[in-house]
Amino acid sequence: MKTGYKVMDAMTTKPIAVDQNTTLLDCARTMDEKHVGAVVVKDNEHSLGIITEQDIVRKVVAKGINPLTEKVKDYMEKKLITVSPEKDIYDALILMRDNNIRHLPVTENNKMVGLLTIKDVLKIEPQLFELVVEKFELRESSRKPISRIIPEEGLCEACGEYTEKIKDVDGSLLCESCAEEQA
Repeated sequence: MKTGYKVMDAMTTKPIAVDQNTTLLDCARTMDEKHVGAVVVKDNEHSLGIITEQDIVRKVVAKGINPLTEKVKDYMEKKLITVSPEKDIYDALILMRDNNIRHLPVTENNKMVGLLTIKDVLKIEPQLFELVVEKFELRESSRKPISRIIPEEGLCEACGEYTEKIKDVDGSLLCESCAEEQA
């Protein structure tokens, strides 16, 4: 399902960046001040990686590591999944969903030219929300009043097409034709 919007239409062209030698505490403060969930890590003008608030919480704070002394370069993600600015935002969102990431570096000629977030995509194509939600885990489902709500319409988990009559087949939400194939 193509949207007609390209990644370059939604991406942030000048994402917030920190130096690789910034402490994790200062990095977190920058994220807080700028209201962002991720920053690009740079060495002079070269982008080296990305660090997210989840990286800081899961790799540092939850493990009892001191964010006052540790540097961003030791905890940033260096092996980045990237997207071209020419790609459709639907393709970018699929990439984000399938890799369970919320921030996607945009590269052209091996150079980072921007950053795309799930929020950026949903601001211009809110109907793509269904695509993101299918990957979310429902944690502590026994403590939820309703553990699974089956919508009347949505995206088929098999073919990816939108359908007005979605069906639950063995825990998968499918369009009528894919449901028939499963039977």
